[in-house]
Amino acid sequence: MAISDTILITGLEFYAYHGATDEERKVGHRYRVDARLSVDIRNAGASDSLEETVNYAAVALCIQEVAQTNQFRLIEALATLIVRVVFERFSLIEAITLKVEKLMPPYPAIVESVGVEIFRTR
Repeated sequence: MAISDTILITGLEFYAYHGATDEERKVGHRYRVDARLSVDIRNAGASDSLEETVNYAAVALCIQEVAQTNQFRLIEALATLIVRVVFERFSLIEAITLKVEKLMPPYPAIVESVGVEIFRTR
């Protein structure tokens, strides 16, 4: 049976140094991440115990750590590494939908954000 329970992390923002050009990676940008974590939360719901679920605060810190301690030219590469590390650290997560956006990118038009959304399963 497929897991339909989801833990949500919405609007996680931080400053990091990714970008296609050397200048972008030097100056940095604000980023926003949304994560949908597929986790069977039935046991946590019954026990009211954090040990039976995934601590969303720990996942958020993990995402921020990966994004701020690595540097990429492409958001695609950043998103891929975030998912890999989250899967490594949180064994209860069965699938992830991750959206990574660069806010107000350097572009000759007014754009709120650009980004990618990826879905991965174990």
